[in-house]
Amino acid sequence: MAEADIHFYFDPVCPFAWMTSKWVRMVQAQRDYEVDWRFISLRLVNAQVDYAEQFPPGYEAGHTAGLRLLRVAARTRAEHGPAAVGALYAALGEMIFDREGAANDAETRERRGTAEFVEPVLDSVGLPVTLAAALDDGSWDAEIQAETDEALSLTGKDVGTPILHFEPPDGVAFFGPVISRLPTEEQAAQLWDHVIALTRFPGFAELKRSLRERVQLRALGWRDGEVGALEDWHGGSRRLKK
Repeated sequence: MAEADIHFYFDPVCPFAWMTSKWVRMVQAQRDYEVDWRFISLRLVNAQVDYAEQFPPGYEAGHTAGLRLLRVAARTRAEHGPAAVGALYAALGEMIFDREGAANDAETRERRGTAEFVEPVLDSVGLPVTLAAALDDGSWDAEIQAETDEALSLTGKDVGTPILHFEPPDGVAFFGPVISRLPTEEQAAQLWDHVIALTRFPGFAELKRSLRERVQLRALGWRDGEVGALEDWHGGSRRLKK
């Protein structure tokens, strides 16, 4: 199979990865790109972290749910091919972040890693609900760890999700970009071109601001038509916590 145009490394419970993925799908449709949806686990990235000290309550359960969902995605890829992972991620993201009534409290985060949650999502994209058995199957973790390591080898470890690799294996790779809202169809391609142009400059390292609007996802409290309020994310504190 020909190399994909984009490797997109995602954790299904990361809202930043989800928002970026929606934009990338817009670009994909306009440019006819092939996207390989690959894995990076926030739970494995933070395996040595004291969650009680470093994270707000509920994050360990949320990240663990993300790892459990990635096990399902890994089995899906093994049995139904890479394209099925893209469809599954789209359905998971919609259910987690964008459906009416979506929430992001500690109980909800933990529930995402259950068969009760994932089986209807599998069914909605025509995948067998028996794939949910992978939730408890740690044999998939080595594969997920390998892709997590692969992603971080492209950018360095002081980043979060998502990580994108454009025109692999020799093209540019970067964390993000973190965006709080979807661009228009016209803006989507323009934004993509600007990001790629910036990251192709060999001396580019980082462009950042911590004051920005709330991410426009229902699970994070945003409602259609609402103007996003600016929030201060205090430097790099958001990087691995979402």
